[in-house]
Amino acid sequence: MPSETSPGGVTLRELADRPVTDLQGVGDKRAAALAKVDVRTILDLISYYPRRYLDRTREATIEALGVGEEGMVLVRVARVSARRTRNGRSLVEVRVTDGTGSLTLTFFNQPWRERQLTEGTEAVVFGKMDRYRDKLQMTNPIVDLVGDRTGRIVAVYPQSGSAGLQSWDLDGLVGEALRRVMLKRGFDDPLPAAVRDRYRLIDRATAYGGIHRPESMQEVAEARRRLVFDELLRIQLELVRRKVHLERSALGIVHVTGGQGPNGDLLGTFHERLGFPLTGAQQRTIGEILADLAGASPMHRLLQGDVGSGKTVVAVSALLVAVQGGHQGALMVPTAVLAEQHHLGIADLLAGLVVADSGTLMGERPLRVELLTGYTTAADRRQIIEGIETGGVDILIGTHALIQEGVDFRSLGVIVIDEQHRFGVEQRAALREQGDGGEGAIPDVLVMTATPIPRTAAMTVYGDLDVSVIDEMPPGRTPIRTHWIVDDDDQVWSIVRDEVASGHQAYVVCPLIDESEALEVRSAEETHDTLITGVLSDLSVGLLHGRVGPAEKEETMRLFRSGALDVLVATTVIEVGVDVPNATVMVILDAARFGIAQLHQLRGRVGRGSAESRCLLVGGAPTPDAEERLEALVRTTDGFELAEVDLDLRGEGTIMGERQKGRNDLRLASLRRDREWVEVAREVAIEMVGDGDGLDGHPALADEVALLLGGDEVDYLLKS
Repeated sequence: MPSETSPGGVTLRELADRPVTDLQGVGDKRAAALAKVDVRTILDLISYYPRRYLDRTREATIEALGVGEEGMVLVRVARVSARRTRNGRSLVEVRVTDGTGSLTLTFFNQPWRERQLTEGTEAVVFGKMDRYRDKLQMTNPIVDLVGDRTGRIVAVYPQSGSAGLQSWDLDGLVGEALRRVMLKRGFDDPLPAAVRDRYRLIDRATAYGGIHRPESMQEVAEARRRLVFDELLRIQLELVRRKVHLERSALGIVHVTGGQGPNGDLLGTFHERLGFPLTGAQQRTIGEILADLAGASPMHRLLQGDVGSGKTVVAVSALLVAVQGGHQGALMVPTAVLAEQHHLGIADLLAGLVVADSGTLMGERPLRVELLTGYTTAADRRQIIEGIETGGVDILIGTHALIQEGVDFRSLGVIVIDEQHRFGVEQRAALREQGDGGEGAIPDVLVMTATPIPRTAAMTVYGDLDVSVIDEMPPGRTPIRTHWIVDDDDQVWSIVRDEVASGHQAYVVCPLIDESEALEVRSAEETHDTLITGVLSDLSVGLLHGRVGPAEKEETMRLFRSGALDVLVATTVIEVGVDVPNATVMVILDAARFGIAQLHQLRGRVGRGSAESRCLLVGGAPTPDAEERLEALVRTTDGFELAEVDLDLRGEGTIMGERQKGRNDLRLASLRRDREWVEVAREVAIEMVGDGDGLDGHPALADEVALLLGGDEVDYLLKS
């Protein structure tokens, strides 16, 4: 493959405009087969990367691969037989050899293997070597047909039995596509030579050649580096460009961050009255937020902090800056339970603070914090809305009820959105549009999450936000001890009874509300009934889930907070925000059904007082991943470490969500393996578009970003 890259070469858009039917041998039938694997254009084809490589200089042999070892072996089929087992399952046995020995490939419930692996066929098989009746065997190995490909390195492409596509089909088509490009004008390379030189990146033509037609595994590695960088750079260019555009074009509110506002130094008074010192991390993040609020551009910041790190104090500090300058603050949360919890806590924190009010005899009044949810009575709602419109309500806390028709703020200055991932794009935009800080100014927005996100993932998914991290816990918090109890119910309930006897309380969390025959999990209602008639019959046990009515829900939480209930059986409705310092035990039944982030959030409901607290993860682990999740929870209480474990276990799909469906987005790049390249791409993007001129100086790159990150992709990227 030539390594020359023409400055006027073939662009990715040209390749995207050429259908695969332009290639020799691709008629309607082959085109339909390729469409089944989302390959419709030449660009799709050359972006259909090999899933692995057969290195014939290092390939294993049957003789060398030991029993119990996994390996990849190039074999030739000697004999095939098929039959039914006693229980009616299909069984295909394929005898293969490679010149050093022979083994049997055994396939259960894959009858089509008899047609695929005919005598004389060459294939790469990957699996674990076993010995059965003194003969070597692999059971249900991965099989790739590679035809008669020769060379030191053979690219093995993802195959599709349903589409009738084999690795050698794709290999031949990709080779033809690359040959056509190089014969025409070569590849255009929009990446500046200075960037390539600085990071020792090969040119685009060499990269495509190296990924599809490598001479060595070193070539594969270099090709992957370049193509990964291209994918990540396109995303970062769009994120940074949009962020800079927002900062430069949107009119924000210049907040008074000192004590010169109409309501004095509310922030300073609040901090003095806290009764405890702020941590260094809280001070740093408040400083970052104050700098944003004092600027002319609207703040657009993500606040990350582990469970119990003190995010609420930071959020209240931001809201108070708005109030001390004569504006209003709003806190939107996903559930009524969390809204009520925040209202109680924040109203208590701000008790005693006053604001100026010329309509009163003393010229001042208490700072007013109100709660608005779907459960607010009509009379209270009318009173609250009047206060919002006149400015009599200073801070409004609520659910999506904040963005319903008829809720109009007099001067909304700062918005805090808690657990922002639970809100849709439209809901967040609607709340932001509520504000009118004067002359069309946009309110400042702080979005918070207690589900830590790995740094590189945050830079990719929330790259249009500035990020603040509270990475320090307040002093005096007792670490939570976590235990995984597989099947000893007696031990679980003994611990709960002991804690209640010591004057403390406990949560019991179940995955479902009702019994489910499909999922063998304990439901909240079944568990509640079992406990009150069995092991906890002499204790006061409450029940809370999404179907409990608002009045009953509020009364249950009041009883639990007051200590009248010893144990609260609940679903994940208590996952975030519920704060009862006297609760010292969290029992999570069928813990393997929950993800790492949920388990960590639930665990954070205890350990909020000075007493030692415990989290009991109950139930077996049906998969190795589930086992690793539970072991990670036992090993550490560090949410950031757990976020990295989650990313490693579940992949970027857990972070990127719907963006994994993107046509050419992150085909090669991995937020796990390529962490350092995310940061490099971010730095380069800031250099290229941070001046506010966008990609005017790089039209070819601008066209690629528009091509590969157009429409819905950009909307999802900019979801915050």
